[in-house]
Amino acid sequence: MIKVNITEMLKKEGKSKYWLCQQINITSRNLNRIINGKTSSISFKYIEEFCKYLNCTPGELLSYIEEKDISKITN
Repeated sequence: MIKVNITEMLKKEGKSKYWLCQQINITSRNLNRIINGKTSSISFKYIEEFCKYLNCTPGELLSYIEEKDISKITN
């Protein structure tokens, strides 16, 4: 499973989800779908914008979690 670390990056930068939505022109609903893993794809445009405004690299933004470790995170 790929985890998108937007929430962690926002905390690190001291920014809000509302702020990020305004910067990259995305709805809060779509941002929340990305954060919660409820989307099947993310365009490179958004990955680039997330990295630009969250001052991070794609490697920091995305992480891979093995299936066996998912229950540790969700519980």
